[in-house]
Amino acid sequence: MQRCIELAKNGLGNVAPNPLVGAVIVHNDKIIGEGYHQQFGKAHAEINAINSVKDKSLLKESTIYVTLEPCSHYGKTPPCADAIVQYGFKQVVIGNIDPFEKVAGKGIKKLKASGIDVITSVLEKECWFINRRFMIAQTKKRPYLILKFAQSKDGFIDIAPEEKQQGKIHYISSVESLKLVHKWRSEEAAIMVGTNTIISDNPELTCRFFPGKNPVRITLDKKLQIPQNAKIKNEAAPTIIYNSIKTEKIKTTEYVQLNWHEHVLKDIFTDLHLKGFQSIIIEGGAQLLNYCIKENFWDEARIFTSHTLLKNGVKAPDFPFKPIYSENIGPDNLSVYYHPQLILPY
Repeated sequence: MQRCIELAKNGLGNVAPNPLVGAVIVHNDKIIGEGYHQQFGKAHAEINAINSVKDKSLLKESTIYVTLEPCSHYGKTPPCADAIVQYGFKQVVIGNIDPFEKVAGKGIKKLKASGIDVITSVLEKECWFINRRFMIAQTKKRPYLILKFAQSKDGFIDIAPEEKQQGKIHYISSVESLKLVHKWRSEEAAIMVGTNTIISDNPELTCRFFPGKNPVRITLDKKLQIPQNAKIKNEAAPTIIYNSIKTEKIKTTEYVQLNWHEHVLKDIFTDLHLKGFQSIIIEGGAQLLNYCIKENFWDEARIFTSHTLLKNGVKAPDFPFKPIYSENIGPDNLSVYYHPQLILPY
C-alpha cells in the first residue's frame, strides 16, 4: 500500500477533479504490475496496473492493492470494479472508501458479490492525506484551501502603500522560494487574490518559473475596478472575476455576478466547487488572508519568513497555530501548517 501511495502522488496536478489513486498487483508476494491515475479522463490506476501485467493468467491468483475504493459507475471510463471482477482477482486491499456519492461503498459491494475477498482501511490515514483535496471537496462541498504568503523577519507582508511603485511587486522572499511557489501553482486547480493585490501589484499569477500548467486565476472585484490592461486578464490562463455587476465571458476572462454580502466568499467557494475546482491556493492580500483565517476558510498554510527587515508596511496576518514542519528554502524559512481538524497520518 505504501508503494500505491508513492505511485498515486505522480498524478498531482493532472487528474483533478478526480482523486489521486495508485494500484499495485501482487502474485505470490511479488509485485507483477503497478499503475496510477495519470490524467483526468484517461485510464484509472487499476486499469493501468492490469495493463502492465504481461501474463494476465496470473491475475486469478493475485491481490490488487489500491489507495481508494475501485469505482463502480460509468464516468469518463468504465467501472474499475467490473474489470477486477472480469479478471477474477482473489483479493482486493483498499486504503479508503470513496466518499463520492456514485461510489461510496458500491464498488466494495460489487466486488464482494462476485466472491472476491475485500480488505479495507489499510494505511487509511496515509491514503486520506494524499487525497485530502478530493476528500475535502467531497465532504465539505468546497475546494481544498491553501493559504500562502511571505513575511519579513519583523512581520510585514508588503511595504507601506505610499512607498510602492504602482503595478510593481515588492518581493520579500528569495528566488528559490519564488520557483517553489510557481511549482505549487502548477499543482492546484486555481489561484486566488484580492482586488487590492491586482491593482497595486498587477501580478500575472502563472507558472513562469516552473514548467507546469497555469492554474485558473480568480479574484473578487465587487465594483469592477480592475483595469482592462491588468495582467490577470491576459490569455496566459483562464480568469474568473466575481463581482456584483455583470455575468459575461470575454475571451479567457469570465465575469460572474453575485449578490454581494458579508459572507460572499462562502458563496464563491460553493460556486467553484460546483464548477469542479478541487483546490485553490490563496496568495493574498492581507484582507483576503485575514478573512479566511477569521472565518476558518483554510485547510493548509505555507508561510515563508525571510531575513528581510521592513520596519513598517502591511502587517502579516496573525496566524496563531503551530507548524507541522519547517525547512529552509534558500535563505528563507518555510513553515507548513495543517488545519487542526484535518486527518493527518502522524
